[in-house]
Amino acid sequence: MDNITRGQVSRNAAEVYDEFFLPALFEEWPDRILEAARIEPGESILDVACGTGVLALAAAERVGQNGSVVGLDINEDMLTVARRKASSVEWRHGQAENLPFLDAYFDAVVSQFGLMFFDDRQAAVREMIRVLKPDGRLAIAVWDSLENTPGYAAATGLLRRLFGDSVADGLRAPYVLGDVAVLRSLFDGFDLNEMEIKTHQGKASFPSLESWMYTDVKGWTLADVLDEAQFEILLKEAKRELRQFVGEDGKVTFRAPAHIITSYKM
Repeated sequence: MDNITRGQVSRNAAEVYDEFFLPALFEEWPDRILEAARIEPGESILDVACGTGVLALAAAERVGQNGSVVGLDINEDMLTVARRKASSVEWRHGQAENLPFLDAYFDAVVSQFGLMFFDDRQAAVREMIRVLKPDGRLAIAVWDSLENTPGYAAATGLLRRLFGDSVADGLRAPYVLGDVAVLRSLFDGFDLNEMEIKTHQGKASFPSLESWMYTDVKGWTLADVLDEAQFEILLKEAKRELRQFVGEDGKVTFRAPAHIITSYKM
């Protein structure tokens, strides 16, 4: 995988990601994931691919002072933003495929929209299970398919037309595990009980079309791919081709469903 398909953003993009992507796409999901993982006060939690920390911080509130939360990410620029938010979480740099923790260490392992980007997804699943205590809970969220996310399906088509497949891959990459059968296959052969995949309805919401395009380019891997002239071309064409997603108030909204996988370690 290259940095586009691995979702690896630069320092400036991490700042934009935190300021704009979180309210637009991610802030509605932590409570759903933590409920699915049945997080309780006093527990030890690992958030894999924590990004700028939205899920880890929500977990820290749930476990309280007697619990502990570790947020792990491979991207130091994301962690730099996360560390500024709170010291209540232990922020760690590391790979999902080689977690730097002992066996049977955590009560629960959670992950929000990271599994799609791992170099070896099944190895990452194996590692998350390894560090769980017996009967520990696993809860992982991934986006549903691009076809079920109309705004990004249209935006990806626009990028492909303007700049080619390699650029369009930047928006396509988060949706590669939308097929439930493909997703389920990543968990085959592991010592898990009661694995369940539920699809939850979500919503993308941006203040304007300009904000949407700015967020998806400047707050994502495309920040290092499209120059300012290309961004202006994209914005001009988006105003014409993506206007169906703009309401009378100028705001952009569209469906953004996701799957949450839950299970218990044997």
